[in-house]
Amino acid sequence: MRLAKNVASTSALTALSTLLVSFIAAVYPTGAQEPTVSITPCEVLHTCKSVLRPNLRIDSPLVLVPVTVTDPTDHPVTDLAANSFRVFEDNIEQKVVSFHREDGPVSVGFIFDASSSMKGRMDRSIAAIEQFLKTLAKGDEFFLISFSDQPTQLTGFTEDPDSILSSLSFVRPDGWTALNDAICLGTQLIKRGKNSRRALLVLTDGSDNNSRYSNSEVRSLVRESDVRIYSIGLFERPGFLEKLAMDAGGRAIWAHKLADLPKVVDELSRDFRNQYVLGYSPQARQNDGKYHDVRVEIIKTVSLTPLHVYWRRGYFSPSE
Repeated sequence: MRLAKNVASTSALTALSTLLVSFIAAVYPTGAQEPTVSITPCEVLHTCKSVLRPNLRIDSPLVLVPVTVTDPTDHPVTDLAANSFRVFEDNIEQKVVSFHREDGPVSVGFIFDASSSMKGRMDRSIAAIEQFLKTLAKGDEFFLISFSDQPTQLTGFTEDPDSILSSLSFVRPDGWTALNDAICLGTQLIKRGKNSRRALLVLTDGSDNNSRYSNSEVRSLVRESDVRIYSIGLFERPGFLEKLAMDAGGRAIWAHKLADLPKVVDELSRDFRNQYVLGYSPQARQNDGKYHDVRVEIIKTVSLTPLHVYWRRGYFSPSE
């Protein structure tokens, strides 16, 4: 009985083998090449990867320079044409290839002085922030930092002005003035803004006297950041803030008395909403990671009226 089973198994195995051989012969006739496995060399793989990978390096970048122009009465001049401007990079004149009026939503960080010297000045200072918020447009967003001995982030980005004003209502002036540290914190937070137009609005009545960061460190940080600095100095000329604003293409205004605040805020609001953007491709492109100076000049207008020009004074080029 066992012998019969073994014979049957052997016969079945033989039949299966014959069938398999017949199938292979049909699929791969005699003389046909066997299928090969192709292994692409590493060099080819790198080439393919470079083709499919998004190209983040721009060989001919367009440098965009935001520019504000005001007349002798500090009102924005909004009717200039592209040929009214001359742009220089590292003292070499550049060809302006794009020109438009800047609009669209903005991301703004309020840097609010809450040191002890602000006692008696809080109500009007908060009213100044409220006045600025009345100029907001759809899509604008804001955050709030107060500072005394150290900076404190009171709100994250919000499109609700009441959130900013509510947080300010709980601020009580006390302590020293860590202005530099507050600007550094604001410069870091503004990078999270969803809008390409970004600015810090600083309101203070004094100079720094309690920060870890030096003036030179703050200035370097602002130069490396794509942010504009606008500031209001109460009772004291904001010398350092003027330098920051000049570097970043913003403005610093001195309010001699609290009664000047509404006028000052109105000037800043107008400047902020009325800007030109000049674009050029640098003639001598150097991806050296260094800072390149930018200068903007106005060609004399027909009226020969002296105009004030504010622009970002330079940028860091990408490195190789």
